[in-house]
Order: sequence, then C-alpha cells, then structure tokens
Amino acid sequence: KLLDEIDEVHQIPRRIGPDPEKGAAMGMKAAEILKTCDKEGVRFLRLQFTDILGIIKNVEVPRSQFEKALDGEIQFDGSSIEGFTRIEESDMGLVPDLDTFRIFPWSHTNGKVARLVCDVITPDGKPFAGCPRQTLKRQKEKAKELGYSLMTGPEAEFFLFRRDAAGDPVVDTHDSGGYFDLTPVDRGEDARRDIVV
Repeated sequence: KLLDEIDEVHQIPRRIGPDPEKGAAMGMKAAEILKTCDKEGVRFLRLQFTDILGIIKNVEVPRSQFEKALDGEIQFDGSSIEGFTRIEESDMGLVPDLDTFRIFPWSHTNGKVARLVCDVITPDGKPFAGCPRQTLKRQKEKAKELGYSLMTGPEAEFFLFRRDAAGDPVVDTHDSGGYFDLTPVDRGEDARRDIVV
C-alpha cells in the first residue's frame, strides 16, 4: 500500500512507497515513481542538491523530463553555484536518490510538485568531490572502516519575527532569549508548544 497521505498536523510530505512497518523494501523504482506522479497529478519535479555552504539548490523539470531526470541525465551549469566549478568545467549532472521521493503537500495552481534529493556528478559520471552528500558518504565509509557507525540528521532551526501593521514580517525578533532561557525573556515558549501539539 502506498503511503500517499499528508501529515495534516505538521504539513510535511509523507514517504511515498511501501510501508516500512510492514517490513517491505523502502525504495521505489523509477517506474513506480512515474506511476505515482501520474496518479497524483505531479507536473513538476525538483531535483535538489546542496552547495558547499549547505544551501539547498534545485533544478525543476516539467513532466516531459521526468524519465530523463530519474535516469540521472539532467545537467546544470556548475559554474553558477558558488564553490563548485570554473566556467570551463561547468557541466554537472544530477543523479537522484529514489528513496528521497516526496510530493509536496502544499497546493500549486499548475499541478503538484515533487522532489528528489540528488548527488552531483562530473561530466564523466564520477562523483563530484565538492558535493556535500558525496563528502558525507566518504566520511561514513571511513567511520565504517574504523568500526564506527556514523549517524547523522538535520537540525531545523528557525526564528520568530514580529509583524508590522500590514502583517508582513520584520527583522526584529520578539525577545532577547537564548538557548534554554525561561520566560519572560523567551517569549517563544507558547509557539514551541503549539508546534509540538
């Protein structure tokens, strides 16, 4: 059974694919992703990667390019990404990790949008040394060779900003609290509770 519903509480994409609690394989094949995209009305696919500063970048392709994208045949100008390559070595490729396929839960007027996280490769098909995912994979392998199991995960951080009279956010934060401060210095306490509940 496909898990194609959205987590309504947190408004985040749920994993699309076999149910991991049932012991089924997690990965979807390209054909399954294409079928899911057609069934769900996905019209755009974002091929996401990270630059050397940790900023998420993406190349978005329309439905007519999905097969090419899933086969790792989409290229981009690496010289346009800070720290990647010089102009004379600019062609870079994106190889998607099919296990990262997600459909975004928010609505789009021109059809749904999905994403895949990608590895960056050089024109000759080799892993690009400046790709942070490749760096992480190399470090995981080194740790494994030393008998360690490297466990990583993202840490989402955010700030709460005031709004002006028109309701637009301004760059002033609502408090001067730091990590682990108590109220009244930390006025984000209620917001954190609302997020958790």
